[in-house]
Amino acid sequence: MPAPPLLPELTAQVRAAAHVRTSACPCGITTTLADRPDATVVRHADTVAKAHAPDMTRADLAPRLTVAAAIPDVLLPPLSPTPVALHGRLVTFWPYGTPVDPDTPDAAPWEAAATLLARLHRTPPPPGTPTMRGPAKAAHAVARLRDAAPHPAVPPVLRAWDTLPAWARAEAPMPHTGTLCHGDLHLGQLVRHPAPEGPWLLIDVDDLGVGVPAWDLARPAAWYACGLLPPGEWARFLAAYRAAGGPAVPVDGDPWPALDVPARALTVQTAARAVAKAVAAGRPLDEVEQSVVDACDRMATVPPQLTQEHAK
Repeated sequence: MPAPPLLPELTAQVRAAAHVRTSACPCGITTTLADRPDATVVRHADTVAKAHAPDMTRADLAPRLTVAAAIPDVLLPPLSPTPVALHGRLVTFWPYGTPVDPDTPDAAPWEAAATLLARLHRTPPPPGTPTMRGPAKAAHAVARLRDAAPHPAVPPVLRAWDTLPAWARAEAPMPHTGTLCHGDLHLGQLVRHPAPEGPWLLIDVDDLGVGVPAWDLARPAAWYACGLLPPGEWARFLAAYRAAGGPAVPVDGDPWPALDVPARALTVQTAARAVAKAVAAGRPLDEVEQSVVDACDRMATVPPQLTQEHAK
């Protein structure tokens, strides 16, 4: 028997939750913000409901929601720290925040993102905080690529993956697990709350946990290394993180010994996802996708910079 449709019932639940929060709801349409296998997100008025990935358990999610509720000046707090079940998926409810506008890249809040990350990394993790899921997500992307149909881009991506230490491939524990990390930092993980012009906050706690803080800087670092992020924007991000006391990199000097392994892992993850999607769609790689595959090809010939901590 096929599973009952999730979206209509999630829509009904977010409407009900919005109406409980305010009597002034204009009761317009409910907007689907995302509908992917790993997350379905809908909005009605000032309320957002998220159906998490099917493999997300209460034991995984509850402590992450508790962390978000405890630091509302860094993470958008949930409306309730207790998820509800819907068709085998856990659902959480959140206030709506204004996202980053992808059409105005010059206004991207790199300083705000870096400052929030530094504050998150300096927050003592509560007892019972799970492990950050960044390396596990990268490993999952590579596993999907191995299962995809043959493609010329697959071998260089896998060669680059094989140069990484075991912890970055989720084959061994992370070498540093005392820092609270976001686990999946990119500009889509920031919103202004209260909408539309409140302060920036981080969202999406699914990968939150203790781990290597450099992982949270790895995606912009990888974009910079691949030529996808201008040097000026990378410099702004890095300077703001350092100014806010972020512990992932030294306060001055070369940051790359700390960033190289995570940045390589995020480059491989990005390339693996891009190639798998292109193969599934039967289309060639676009220019950006090819650039990260080319970066993997280069990476496979140059060993990563390994700090003593990251060499395992």
